[in-house]
Amino acid sequence: MRLVLLSDTHDLHDRIVVPDGDVLIHAGDSTGRGTPEQLAEFAAFFRAQPHAHKIVIAGNHDFGLERQPGLGAELFGDAYLCDAEANVAGLRIWGSPWQPWFYDWAFNLRRGAPLREKWALIPEGIDVLVTHGPPHGILDRTIRGDPVGCEELRLAVERVRPRLHVFGHIHEAYGTMHDGTTLFVNASTCTLVYSPDNEPVVVDLDLDRDRPAALVAGGAARDGT
Repeated sequence: MRLVLLSDTHDLHDRIVVPDGDVLIHAGDSTGRGTPEQLAEFAAFFRAQPHAHKIVIAGNHDFGLERQPGLGAELFGDAYLCDAEANVAGLRIWGSPWQPWFYDWAFNLRRGAPLREKWALIPEGIDVLVTHGPPHGILDRTIRGDPVGCEELRLAVERVRPRLHVFGHIHEAYGTMHDGTTLFVNASTCTLVYSPDNEPVVVDLDLDRDRPAALVAGGAARDGT
């Protein structure tokens, strides 16, 4: 299966060349402020893509999806995941929008128990984990060098061991790393200055769970920080 990975497109989706593939995944922040108009415009773009399967989650900019919990399903149908699993042609995919508290943006939770409760919902046997924010210490450093990823998410990833973990949120940490089991992808399309210059990341993932995810294009490998 060929997976095409996007995140943090921030209303600039019409400036992105989306590669062909079997599954299109967007890891949140499709909009700038998550207004109904912005979300509807992105949803029309997303639905029009030719990929046979699609997955999308919310991000901290997508206020409308938090304020109206039913809006995601209305706009995206079964493609929208919020603490939920989808089986996509034999691949088990889990999607969740939460991240450690970040100013007064959407889908914020305090570090510690509130986030731990969300990540505890992730079941064993997941092939692809899609979250908006990164795990602590993995493609999560800001321009100041601070690792701002979620500690509880890092523990959940170590428990579940997905073959692919896709996220965004920290634009300047765009890239990939592989720890021997999981291919981590920060798929932020926009740069730190909100220019959609980062290429979509393309990954091949076999239905055989003994085979690792393989990076095809985009997301130059980094040291994880």
